Amino acid sequence: MGEPARALDVMDVAPPFTTADAAAMQIRFAGVPAADMLRALLTGELAGRIASVSSYGAESAVLLHMVASIDKDVPVVFTNTQKMFGETLAYRDELSEKLGLTDLRVFRPDPRMLGLKDATGMRWSYDPDGCCEIRKVEPLRRALAPFDAWISGRKGFQAGTRTALPRFEEDEGRLKLNPLADWSKSQLDAYFEEHDLPRHPLEAQGYLSIGCAPCTSKVKPGEDPRAGRWRGWDKVECGIHVSTLPGDDPAF
Repeated sequence: MGEPARALDVMDVAPPFTTADAAAMQIRFAGVPAADMLRALLTGELAGRIASVSSYGAESAVLLHMVASIDKDVPVVFTNTQKMFGETLAYRDELSEKLGLTDLRVFRPDPRMLGLKDATGMRWSYDPDGCCEIRKVEPLRRALAPFDAWISGRKGFQAGTRTALPRFEEDEGRLKLNPLADWSKSQLDAYFEEHDLPRHPLEAQGYLSIGCAPCTSKVKPGEDPRAGRWRGWDKVECGIHVSTLPGDDPAF
């Protein structure tokens, strides 16, 4: 009698989420308020599989408060590019303490990569895309490795390039949530007031979208809130957010 056939281990290499999954989520949660949507997912099928990514910028407190109100243990990822405003780092600590976040994960650029590609620290001045890739995109990719999904704070009103922003996207095989995609500035302001959330200290000085210090300027009256980012460059995104909108180019 022959030996029984040996069972072979099969490794599932399929991505956790596809564009079809994102489209299905878009339909499933159409019209559902952002907080209710997050509660359903963070306590349901995405529990333990998701992180919230935050820049601790001008409006970050709203989404972080929503997440913390549901589960303070959801990991929050912050990429410290080592070009941040000191005010942002102080605000990060203040807000995280106020909200009681228990799992703040800070990721920094790979020092070996900085030594090879930005030894002077001036790459932002002649190659902002390359600088973002080294200091933000690559660290975030490392940070998200353990997760199947992540939460973004993008909002449609911030710039003309974001007006058709969906609440769900597929991003490198992960599900990306944009819970505040359809929120207006007035809704955000009302949420700040209702929950007594602290504002980023630079907002009052005219910085309406706050990134790295060398590439962030004050926004002029009538401009998009993100007009102060990479002023003078043909660049609207850091490269973290690759557009999946029909007819739109990747935002690298």
